[in-house]
Amino acid sequence: MLPYVMAFLMAVVATGTVAIAAESRLPSESNPPAQRPAIAIIIDDLGLQLGAGARAVMLPAPLTYAFLPHTPYARPLATLAHHRHKEVMLHLPMEPLDRRPMGAGGLRPGMSREDFVRVVRQGLASVPHVRGINNHMGSLLTQQEQPMRWLMEEIADRPLYFIDSHTSKDSVARTVAQAYRIPTLRRHVFLDHERDPRAIAHHFQRLLRLARRQGFALAIGHPHPETLAFLEQALPRLEAEGIDLLPVSQLLRRVGADANAAPLLARREVQPQSAALP
Repeated sequence: MLPYVMAFLMAVVATGTVAIAAESRLPSESNPPAQRPAIAIIIDDLGLQLGAGARAVMLPAPLTYAFLPHTPYARPLATLAHHRHKEVMLHLPMEPLDRRPMGAGGLRPGMSREDFVRVVRQGLASVPHVRGINNHMGSLLTQQEQPMRWLMEEIADRPLYFIDSHTSKDSVARTVAQAYRIPTLRRHVFLDHERDPRAIAHHFQRLLRLARRQGFALAIGHPHPETLAFLEQALPRLEAEGIDLLPVSQLLRRVGADANAAPLLARREVQPQSAALP
């Protein structure tokens, strides 16, 4: 890891804060260029490992970084991402169908509304500079309309977007988000459901083909060594491929993904529920 990155992270860990020179800089949209196919890539499950997280944040591209709440390195890594003008999300744990442990800050069926809202607010408070939320796991909870309404009511009071990680084909999360006029999309491609370089390359090409076909596409990956090594090589080639890589907030603006938009995402495969989904 570069020495100045380690020094920066250690300063945040020690002090809990660091001076940031400016808010995240977004390109001006006053004179937008001719639109090319666009993608966004979210790196999930950040905050548990310092080295892998820092390597992900240092990728030379405007990726979006989703941090698990109450994890040891979420705050310093999110601060580093913000300092590097990268976009930060809360990766909010939700109950899966197989009832695997979610970690701290998880949302479960049967919670009272008061407890549900408290957990959401505590999660948001644990990660600085959050621009949006996506679900960690959640193949059970995202099928249930009432908890999704509680979540969207909380998001609607803030300048946040919601991304449905789409771990269940029966998820109602995006539909409920649209009803609350929250900018929203759902994930098209998991890059690294298989931690094999050839499989990652295959799914990355699926992502690009989908973007060329419908104008945009959204992927999720993880800070696995195989994924990061692939992205370090692949991301610099996107310009030559004629593909725009955008933060999620800019992709949402590009495609007009709000409650008044028509359904934007093509039908897609969902990974089997028996598999270990993120």
